[in-house]
Amino acid sequence: MTDTNLHQPNDRPALAPPPWQAEGGLRITRVRTILTAPEKITLVVVKIETSEPGLYGLGCATFTQRARAVAEAIDSFLAPQLVGRDPADITDIASSLLVSSYWRHGPVLGNALSGIDMALWDIKGKQAGLPVWQLLGGRCRVAVPVYTHASGRDAAEVEDAVRAYVEEGYGYVRCQVAIPGASTYGAPAASAPASEGSAARRFRSLTPQAWDPEAYLRAVPALFDRLRTNLGPELHLLHDVHERLNPIQALRLAKELEPYHLFFLEDLLAPEDLGWLPTIRGQCATPLAIGELFTNPAEYLPLIRDRLIDFVRCHISAIGGLTPAWRLASAAELFGIRTAWHGPGDVSPIGHAANLALDLAAPNFGIQELHRFNQAAMDVFPGCPTVRDGHLWPSDAPGLGVDLDEKLAARFPPVEPLVNDGWTRTRLPDGTVQRP
Repeated sequence: MTDTNLHQPNDRPALAPPPWQAEGGLRITRVRTILTAPEKITLVVVKIETSEPGLYGLGCATFTQRARAVAEAIDSFLAPQLVGRDPADITDIASSLLVSSYWRHGPVLGNALSGIDMALWDIKGKQAGLPVWQLLGGRCRVAVPVYTHASGRDAAEVEDAVRAYVEEGYGYVRCQVAIPGASTYGAPAASAPASEGSAARRFRSLTPQAWDPEAYLRAVPALFDRLRTNLGPELHLLHDVHERLNPIQALRLAKELEPYHLFFLEDLLAPEDLGWLPTIRGQCATPLAIGELFTNPAEYLPLIRDRLIDFVRCHISAIGGLTPAWRLASAAELFGIRTAWHGPGDVSPIGHAANLALDLAAPNFGIQELHRFNQAAMDVFPGCPTVRDGHLWPSDAPGLGVDLDEKLAARFPPVEPLVNDGWTRTRLPDGTVQRP
């Protein structure tokens, strides 16, 4: 017999107010999304308005590859469940919305929940007259050290870029080098040298600018040998593999980089290959940062429990926002694992402010990725976090400390087409799709 009530969400209110919510008091009156692209990267912002005039919160829901899907999830499904609620009930709202669609997690829902979650924290901070990092227990450090990105068409260009950042006061630098004639993550394209000769062309690539993992495995250890030789042991160096190696290749690279004492090696394995981590961990001491593609905090549990990584490295809006990220940081602290939140250009300044709040308050903070916003972004988002001397410095502004100029934001419409994923379609020489 068929249960006619199975998965029939419209026969009752999707989210009834909790039994403790009394009549009156502050209420959510409107929830909406705003899409803007001041740096030609589509950002998704959530604005929650309240019954108190002028009191609103802003959150980051940026999933730039599926921006309109996130906006639709918020505007059509989550917003109606929030109107009339008390914005103080952050934990209950986060828990209720997570299960309201029955199926849980994933990048669209995670980012939608994040925009709401961060906006509610922003409201709470403004009500209290305190920055969010104070609400999390106050600061653990004076300022937050960050790492920036150096890249080049060859090792010499990378070294020059690193030296320039050191002169600016940076002590942590991620280093990426191009592979001539091949598609390379995080580095400018470099044409194949004319001196390659016939020996290098015996196996002809069937795909233009194909990703060449063997050439990469030769180039990266040579890059770090040069950097350590010429720059000394004090500078903290990082590198991002971006999941582009198979497990044996990954193990080989981690072992070959061990003598150069990286601060961490990022995303050495794809999520599908994490079963290889115990083998890698057992053979080398290169520190590992993993998790940029995680969308469920529970994905971290075996990695934390078995101490298979050194840094929690996730896009906090993808896992649902500040609330789950704070809990994840606390769990990792018990196992001696540090945080290194994802901080690229497809995290809005509001999301970067949430990262900063977590960084200031977490005892087990490790490092923060920096994105230096252009002037247009800083104009659209007044209060955008700023950096000096290789550190992000907190402000005492209530809430997350970042506002949004909606009129100016409208002058930077979403980038069309929104599916800007050419870089995810990397191919091997034989034409096979390679993970990013």
